[in-house]
Amino acid sequence: MMKKFILFIFLGVICLQNHKIYAQSNYSELPNPVKVDTEKWKQITDYQIGWGSTDVRYKKEVPSYNLFQTKRLRAWKGERVSGQIVISNPFEISEISIEIADFKHTKKNSSLPKNQISVGFLKYVMTDELNKDKKGACGARKASDFDSTLVADVIDHFSKKHEFQKQETRGAWLKIQVPQNAENGIYKGKILVKKGKKILKKLPLELEVINRALPPANAWKFHLDLWQNPYAVARYFNVTPWSEAHFEHLKTEMKPYADAGGKSITTSIMFEPWGGQTQDPFNSMVTWFKKLDGSWHFDFSVFDKWVEFMQQMGVNKQINCYSMVPWKLSFQYFDQATNQLQRIETKPGEPEYETMWMAMLTAFAKHLKAKGWFEKTYISMDERPMEVMQQTLKIIKKADPNFKVSLAGAWHKELEADLDDYCVALRMKYPEEIKNKRKQQGKVTTYYTSCEEPYPNTFTFSEPAESEWFAWYAAKENLDGYLRWAFNSWTYNPLLDSRFRTWAAGDTYLVYPMGRSSVRFERMVEGIQFYEKIRILRQEFSEKQNSEGLKKIENALQLFDEKTLPNNPASEVTQKAREIINSL
Repeated sequence: MMKKFILFIFLGVICLQNHKIYAQSNYSELPNPVKVDTEKWKQITDYQIGWGSTDVRYKKEVPSYNLFQTKRLRAWKGERVSGQIVISNPFEISEISIEIADFKHTKKNSSLPKNQISVGFLKYVMTDELNKDKKGACGARKASDFDSTLVADVIDHFSKKHEFQKQETRGAWLKIQVPQNAENGIYKGKILVKKGKKILKKLPLELEVINRALPPANAWKFHLDLWQNPYAVARYFNVTPWSEAHFEHLKTEMKPYADAGGKSITTSIMFEPWGGQTQDPFNSMVTWFKKLDGSWHFDFSVFDKWVEFMQQMGVNKQINCYSMVPWKLSFQYFDQATNQLQRIETKPGEPEYETMWMAMLTAFAKHLKAKGWFEKTYISMDERPMEVMQQTLKIIKKADPNFKVSLAGAWHKELEADLDDYCVALRMKYPEEIKNKRKQQGKVTTYYTSCEEPYPNTFTFSEPAESEWFAWYAAKENLDGYLRWAFNSWTYNPLLDSRFRTWAAGDTYLVYPMGRSSVRFERMVEGIQFYEKIRILRQEFSEKQNSEGLKKIENALQLFDEKTLPNNPASEVTQKAREIINSL
């Protein structure tokens, strides 16, 4: 890897100041900071085309050898599966396209609809690396202090053809959404790789549809909570927040989350709950007014628009409202007496804090009940000390004892009973009896990862299989799901550069503008599907007293231990576990 690749980055940013350029279906990547390995390219005299692995991010500057010429996938009905085609071009500039031929059942007169099969070239985005001690990726960082490389992560579904430069390698990501009414059995088809009208390669693809079915994503039980940032969408597309144009873009940008079975709507009920830690800070979806007589008034119109929109998108299980305990403990409001925005610096335990929040929560509860949302709304905090949480809980319950509360943070036995949605860091473990009790009570019990974990993680340089690992681990630990703090808190140029001023590259977002998915996000969804398979199989085997089947499931899940990842990579354990579950 090469370091301190500043000049090219600077020039790339200067040339692409207009965000509309980034949103186009075709765009240019940043220059590669790693030189082409000309000696390796001399070893090939023709295109190298074949099936690669979805576990590998193929390097742009290195030719790929020993690719597979056939691919076999297995899937349940209703499942989404992926494959990666890899192309290395040793010649001058070549425009290469990929076409999908019919996929026909080998024994029955049926085929997979073409609209259920998609392919898009992978695009390269700039990434960096872990902290120098390799123990994590938290803290402020300068790009010049870290190695910078291009990495394949953007799945560009707009890109049906690509102009390959001389001595360039690139993957193309194929996705098959198996219909829930598909005939079980084997389907065969071909993927055509073409230069102009000339077919360079016909790649056979075989799909075995197992006679089992996943429910639609909106019926999945896995509790997926990826924090959405609508303000990033407004900035990126240069539209007024909450305008008609903003919501039109949000339809595209939030669809991947809804299609993945997302359960929680992220709302900000006060200004900058996380202190502006993202490129696009969260404004308040609730407008706070202090009247001339000192009383409080609250306008929930933006909050209502956002919640109604997300529910229409299909995300309707839970509304998470951040945060009574923001990181800066500073609260913005419009003061009628001065006709200006003002701030209050106060904290839990102080009279002013309680007066202010009692007014807010009382009005909020009344509003939520009128909308029919009270039962699904959670007053939410993250990574707050136990003593602060205890003081805050008293105010919440005083305002309305039936308010639900969520916390993503450290494990505290003292808080557990008051938390309807509890999410702890991967390194912290719930006692078994607590998990069982919470499940019986219908409470949500999940875990999260952050910049602290070197692996498993979702950085743009992380091993793709690590994103799948999360759901397997949740199944092993009998947890309800997984939380990651940033679904789309985009960097300034998210399609080009995933690095950020704090934390490792990719920590702030999982998807790209205009509904583009990523290698990380697709693998995460695949893990969730296996979580659902395990849930279904466990229930069936328990009812049928199939102890042998249950034992096989548990044997597969025992592979998932973060402490053994250095010696047992996520790519190996997920592959072994997949084979076991798909054979049941």
